[in-house]
Amino acid sequence: MAESRGPAAPHTEAAGDPADVLSALGRSWTWLLGSALATLVPGILILVWPDETLHVLAVLIGLYLLVTGAFRFVAAFGREAHERTTGLLLAVLYVLAGVLCLRHPLQTIAALSLIVGVLWLVSGILTLHTALAAKDLPHRGVVLAAGLLAIVAGIVVLALPTESARALTRLLGLWLVLLGLVEVAVAFAWRAALRRAGVTGSRGDDPGP
Repeated sequence: MAESRGPAAPHTEAAGDPADVLSALGRSWTWLLGSALATLVPGILILVWPDETLHVLAVLIGLYLLVTGAFRFVAAFGREAHERTTGLLLAVLYVLAGVLCLRHPLQTIAALSLIVGVLWLVSGILTLHTALAAKDLPHRGVVLAAGLLAIVAGIVVLALPTESARALTRLLGLWLVLLGLVEVAVAFAWRAALRRAGVTGSRGDDPGP
């Protein structure tokens, strides 16, 4: 997921510079909300469509990972330069995982559980590290909860044996909804922090991983 640091006034940037455009977009609380919806919506679809085949589940998960990777890629440009590499690497990891899920030979229960479980675990650890290391992070408790939830989700998916596509569907759908709801809370917490800081736009400063 993507969380944000302490708000600051919007920067004056050259409109024609793609890096500046990505940086401004990555600081936006609406971008955080879009990333949260990219997690929440697939989870809802998976839960309300429980009889889908393993192939359909793999496609939904793969698309979720690809879209989330794109959101994280842009969000990484809103971070400080020395922290940007971690966000970009995590974005690439999401995209690679999405591609793997879409490959037919890997559309098995074991492969999907491994890919999603490892990705959530790594993402949760990085989010937790950012929440603990950032000194000016608003609503630190919400971000900590998001990181811990992602870690627990990854461990559960990796450790809990699933013997059918239906069981895996329910498990992944439930965790996607929970993670999405927490990310929505983070986005609105970031908006509240911007308003308290007197920032009238939707930008902030230094989104995390």
